[in-house]
Amino acid sequence: MTIRLYDTSARQIRDFTPLQPGCVSIYLCGATVQAAPHIGHIRSGLNFDIMRRWFEYRGYDVTFVRNVTDIDDKIIAKSADQNRPWWAIGYENERAFNDGYHALGCRPPTYEPRATGHITEMVEMMRGLIERGHAYEADGNVYFDVRSFPGYLELSNQELDNLQQPSGAGETGKRDPRDFAMWKAVKPGEPSWETPWGRGRPGWHLECSAMAHKYLGTAFDIHGGGLDLVFPHHENEIAQAQAYGDEFARYWVHNAWVTMSGEKMSKSLGNSVLVSEMVKRWRPIVLRYYLGTPHYRSMIEYSEEALREAESAFARIEGFVQRVVEKAGVVEPSAEVPLAFAEAMDDDLGVPQALAVVHTTVRQGNSALAADDKEAAVARLAEVRSMLGVLGLDPLDPQWAGEGDRGEDLHGVVDTLVRMVLDQREAARARKDWPTADAIRDQLGQSGLVIEDGPRGPRWSLGPR
Repeated sequence: MTIRLYDTSARQIRDFTPLQPGCVSIYLCGATVQAAPHIGHIRSGLNFDIMRRWFEYRGYDVTFVRNVTDIDDKIIAKSADQNRPWWAIGYENERAFNDGYHALGCRPPTYEPRATGHITEMVEMMRGLIERGHAYEADGNVYFDVRSFPGYLELSNQELDNLQQPSGAGETGKRDPRDFAMWKAVKPGEPSWETPWGRGRPGWHLECSAMAHKYLGTAFDIHGGGLDLVFPHHENEIAQAQAYGDEFARYWVHNAWVTMSGEKMSKSLGNSVLVSEMVKRWRPIVLRYYLGTPHYRSMIEYSEEALREAESAFARIEGFVQRVVEKAGVVEPSAEVPLAFAEAMDDDLGVPQALAVVHTTVRQGNSALAADDKEAAVARLAEVRSMLGVLGLDPLDPQWAGEGDRGEDLHGVVDTLVRMVLDQREAARARKDWPTADAIRDQLGQSGLVIEDGPRGPRWSLGPR
């Protein structure tokens, strides 16, 4: 058994060898909390939740750190625009992110540090970099000298002479325009903290280098984040950490975006789809299926049609689970997933190929049900539940119990009403009044219900939109 991952720094899939046998350490760049999350934000957390679950299934003890950037230019700008404290905006949106992660079944991280809680660690890192000749102070700012670090730009595979480093307002005194800010001098009305170089606030890149060092030490296994973070964020993290003396991350894993009309989903483009609104329109487990089942390195083009297809596909899985439970009661997941599923997941988290195994097993289980082979149907459900558990998609998991947004507390009332209508349909069938029976079935179908006739009589379920 060897898990293999695509390493951005190596530009190839590599065998995963942990620093410490039996343990995996993961640092994921988390939310910048200037606004509530859209589904593109949550995709990253969901992809790495699946990674974490697979490592745990394979027997590893996982330490998973996902930070919160609660101070940056965008949060400060929102504070000025809304005339609200910067910390109130950050906390409100941090809670919205956590609600989104929870709604889609992401397990809480081992640690979730906030940037503003680690100013001391940032000052210590800057002091060490200045002493080693990799950073300098100018006009109250502290900059990283990119020419002092020979490995700069190896992750993004760029040439320094062609580099255009993003700069913000007030970043004065640079020795080289490509140097980046680790600390920004205080400006009127902005939050600030005291340092040996004057009051100011942290730069974005410094935060993650300092927090990864605090929680995972000088070296750790995997650093993750969205593809858009490769440059400048992750490139600058590497420069700071390694120049400070850390080995830092041994594998770099990046997830692709959710796009609309071919563009990355972002609030600045006005094309975002808020998680808080999406969970009112779609079952959260369906959203997880939609966002989590494409390969993590593949772009997802958002569309209502694609979501409906995901809903229909998951309904086929869920329908099988429900039918076996009705026939045999709750079936516990098998201890091991099928070999083909495991091979797919070991190969760079090949969720699409693993999901194909799920659907094949569901079809086999449905055939067993049709043949009234209860033992085989139960065996297939045990396998299906073990696979769905790894993907966080087991409909029998307590995480999804009730799914209140679909009115599960009214299930009993709806069931009574539907049964009354089905009794009328059965009466029409008994007297061979087929037009009336078909009309009742069609009307129920138009209401969003799927009616299946079986040896024990008709059963209903919620169908796709």
